[in-house]
Amino acid sequence: MTADLVYVVAGGALLLAVVLPQLLRHWAISAPMVLVVVGMLIGLTPLPDGMPLDPQDNRATIEHVTELTVLIALMGVGLAIDRPLSLLRRSSWRGWSPTWRLLVVAMPLTIGAVALLGWWVAGLAPAVALLLGAVLSPTDPVLASDVQVEGPRTGSEDPGVEGHDDVRFGLTSEAGLNDGLAFPFVYAAILLATEGAVGGWVWEWVGFYLVGKVVIGVLVGLAVGWALAKVAFRGRRRTEAPSVAERGESLLVLAALVSAYGVGEVAGGYGFLSVFVCAMTLRSAERGHEYHKAMHEVVERLERLFTLFVLLVLGIALTRGLLATLDWRGVLVGLALVLVVRPLAGYVALAPWARHPDEVGGTTGPERWAVSFFGVRGVGSLFYLAYAAGESGDLGTDWLWSTVAFTIVLSVMLHGVLATPVMKRLDRARGRGADADPDRDVPGRSASPLAS
Repeated sequence: MTADLVYVVAGGALLLAVVLPQLLRHWAISAPMVLVVVGMLIGLTPLPDGMPLDPQDNRATIEHVTELTVLIALMGVGLAIDRPLSLLRRSSWRGWSPTWRLLVVAMPLTIGAVALLGWWVAGLAPAVALLLGAVLSPTDPVLASDVQVEGPRTGSEDPGVEGHDDVRFGLTSEAGLNDGLAFPFVYAAILLATEGAVGGWVWEWVGFYLVGKVVIGVLVGLAVGWALAKVAFRGRRRTEAPSVAERGESLLVLAALVSAYGVGEVAGGYGFLSVFVCAMTLRSAERGHEYHKAMHEVVERLERLFTLFVLLVLGIALTRGLLATLDWRGVLVGLALVLVVRPLAGYVALAPWARHPDEVGGTTGPERWAVSFFGVRGVGSLFYLAYAAGESGDLGTDWLWSTVAFTIVLSVMLHGVLATPVMKRLDRARGRGADADPDRDVPGRSASPLAS
């Protein structure tokens, strides 16, 4: 019976994935909002016992399903970003200014503030409080599609120059990188819970978990992306057979996803970073080729299906006991994060010495507030919590699951309602019509200097 119910839920998610985008395109309602509500309504029906909803009994399943969902989203995000990044050009790095600020300043501030709330308000043990901060710190590449870039531009669209929309670019690039960079702090919580005093493992954490695994993940992504780019675009001479790109074999993107993640993890790095860097490396090859759009479409469809399935199951679980241990402390943490901590941390990161709005990587005051506010929480938080709970039983309490689930739903609902009107208002302020391509270049805007 349990397997049959899973098929029913998966079938419903697939159907909704097909019909919802068209039905909702004129409404300030996102597909994730609808799926959560539909799931909650299903959960109120007399479902047979045995549906795999309890996170304590189904931790491994939750970990692997959410892991795959995040991986697919990271590949899609990496392929969607048009702004080049050359590791050897300072001017190229400056165009990514919003990203570095959000990662280096806003993310640690968010982790620290949420951990402090967990320790001071909720009375959590230090390791559990740190885990709560790490789990809820990354913005989510899965649920933030309404405030992200739409996809790769190719051919006549001049893909070598990123458009003037630094709001969508900042949120997209942040979501692509901070899922991997949240892992060092998840590991810090695990080490604190399992090894005890910080003095016994702090240097190992700094050297390996904070620096080493990041470097390995990035290098693996570069290597796998470079190798697969050669596979995809070789054979352009008349005497050679058509290349994979010319044949339109877009399933290569799945080989890239699995290979980058697998090699990254085996090598000891952060596989999430490997996947995102691999996608960006692929994107940097033959930027004008239509093959990038074909690969992105494959990933986009998979991402939609997995996302809606996870959200539908999450909605069912909400009304089947997942929020049973939620109390005022958990509600306060969730509200504080979404309404206060993330907006303030983001603005503190973006406001000082901000680049001029007419420069690549520059934002206006309202745009900085928008980037700061739309820090969507989602599927990645579920993965990190499930992973940590597998390493230490003390890190997988029912209260944590309830609090994280509440925060995700709060983010889905609040950001889902506000995303469309806010982004349209910012588009108009930038001089674009409501239906204009959000990644279209603005006349007079200086180009990003170099393709990676």
